[in-house]
Amino acid sequence: MKKNVTIYVSNMSEDIWEFIDSFNDFKMKSFEIQENARLADQHLHGVCDEKELVFISPYVLEQDFVEYIKSLYQFNSLNLFSPEKHTGEICTDLINDKKLFMQLKKILDEYSQVTLKSYSASQQFYLLKNRLIAEGYSVVTPESPTDEAAWTVNFFGSKSGIRQLAHMTSIEEPDFQVAEGLICMGIFEASRIAANKYLKKRGVVIKTNKGHSGSGVLIFREGDLPNEYHNCQQKLESILSKDNYWVQFPIVVEDLVNVNLKVGGGFPNTEYLIKGNGEIELLYYGGLIVTDQGVFKGMEIGDNVFNDRFLASIIDFGYFIGEKYSKFGYRGYYDVDMIASKNGNIYVSESNTRRTGSTHVYQSLSNLIGEDFVEDTYVISNNIHYRSDKAFVKFNEVTGRVQHLMFDKNSKEGVIFTSANILSQNAVGYIIVSPTKRRTVEI
Repeated sequence: MKKNVTIYVSNMSEDIWEFIDSFNDFKMKSFEIQENARLADQHLHGVCDEKELVFISPYVLEQDFVEYIKSLYQFNSLNLFSPEKHTGEICTDLINDKKLFMQLKKILDEYSQVTLKSYSASQQFYLLKNRLIAEGYSVVTPESPTDEAAWTVNFFGSKSGIRQLAHMTSIEEPDFQVAEGLICMGIFEASRIAANKYLKKRGVVIKTNKGHSGSGVLIFREGDLPNEYHNCQQKLESILSKDNYWVQFPIVVEDLVNVNLKVGGGFPNTEYLIKGNGEIELLYYGGLIVTDQGVFKGMEIGDNVFNDRFLASIIDFGYFIGEKYSKFGYRGYYDVDMIASKNGNIYVSESNTRRTGSTHVYQSLSNLIGEDFVEDTYVISNNIHYRSDKAFVKFNEVTGRVQHLMFDKNSKEGVIFTSANILSQNAVGYIIVSPTKRRTVEI
């Protein structure tokens, strides 16, 4: 019997399932589920350090992409499973797919231990874990809290949770700041608070408690709303009433920060891993690439993205927050998203208690270049870059067109494609890496 096998479940939609399930618009709900599902093949890069791997994804992965992944990384065994029915709750779908679950058990029977990992330690993830244990398997979850501490995932991963933590620790760490704001319930109350703030501050940001990659975030700048209070309030109430999640969940209304784009693009980020023993490991740091409406696209990673003094301060922020998470029992990946303000302050905007949109970048480059890649290279990643050419292309056509730019293991520079699934959206996902920023931008 072999020693250990890792099951990885690509369960992006489960991380925000209550949010998705609240959508009034069925088409919008379906689009969100499908977009998350299409990014599943990206997660193969994120588990490239595994040797014996069972990868569970919502959709069957394109074979050319799988072969590409195998050419980059060294798996001893790679089994790919996709449930016949995809609802967005993939852990539940796997359990309910009796034929597939039996196939999974057949593989697991060859191993003495199962390591279960996922994008997010969702409620459905714990159902799968406990089902496997009930089936008699020895299951470990090194990147997830215990059942008793599972509450930390949603609490600290929410907009209100990180805000409460900042207030709880304001005396201990006065530099841990969030933008001035309030937590409220109901669209009428939120629209009144937001209208008042908009007219006084010439801008306002409204966030649902746990959205995803820009969904559930509204940013209003000067000129976007009426300049008279009642008209402004009514306009905001009308906008919020279009989506049920504004009614169901807490709402954060906060100041629109005047972003200093000269500091790492204005949106610094650090990512860490809290190990099973509570020890915190810094993984990487960089600047988020986001749209004007707050939609995450990718990252710039490199030792010269920030000056040394600023870098030290944001790394300290992350460790401080991680120490609190660890104390409450959280285990696994987390990041800290920040905003650099023109007033000189750094504001924490949110923290994701899960793998993130750049964890796969870290894992890929650590494998291909080494864990010191942050200090030795400059990286630009983009998870969904929409192509101007609307003609559909297959994955092998894309790689064929840019063969001369593909990542080379000897020179340790070039393009790494992160997804084939999103080609159906006329988009590509990529990581570009080289020793210098100039060369990375050229590629």
